[in-house]
Amino acid sequence: MGEITFGKGLVQTVYPLAENTGLALTTAKYYTPSGRLIQRDYSNLSLYDYYYNREGDDNNANHEVKLTDGGRTVYGGGGITPDVKLAPYKSNKFQEALLQHYALFNFAKRYALAHKITQSFEVDDALLLDFRKFLDSEKITYTEGEFIENNDWLRSNLKSELFVDAFGQEEGLKVRAETDPDVIKALDLMPQARALVDNAKKVVAERNKAPMAR
Repeated sequence: MGEITFGKGLVQTVYPLAENTGLALTTAKYYTPSGRLIQRDYSNLSLYDYYYNREGDDNNANHEVKLTDGGRTVYGGGGITPDVKLAPYKSNKFQEALLQHYALFNFAKRYALAHKITQSFEVDDALLLDFRKFLDSEKITYTEGEFIENNDWLRSNLKSELFVDAFGQEEGLKVRAETDPDVIKALDLMPQARALVDNAKKVVAERNKAPMAR
């Protein structure tokens, strides 16, 4: 699940030359276990399009067809296309403003000095009111609608910053993961992923048991 990968499947070796220069020569290729090369085609493309424009890369009509151990059809030549596509998360104007002003970080530092943060801590309405006052004191403008619309995002990120301050970076990341839509979707897909692995193991086992053709 996620986005189509960039599609880097070539290995370059740099050979030193005179005048502090070098020659980067493609000397190898990476292949997945199914035998497919995922390197994207960069012929007839500008450097900008190669790096930043991947529209149409998930069109598998003209790509190399391979099969996994479990018999699933996969395609080479354009990165790895996920079974479940998820658009990248895009922050809104309100979120970007808070991040640019380090508002969450600075508020958490100040709040932690006067309050004890425990593992059972949750962001309540009183803390959000304190955060509003902090934004006003820092002259960071916002609308009532923006604050309400971003309520869940604020609670998650404020708690995360407070946990980073109290318990360390790893605990803060765990808090953020609890509401991360990608993580939530990934957990939901775990049974399907397990089924794919189990099926592949079964197919390989049956193949190994089969008598070899003479």
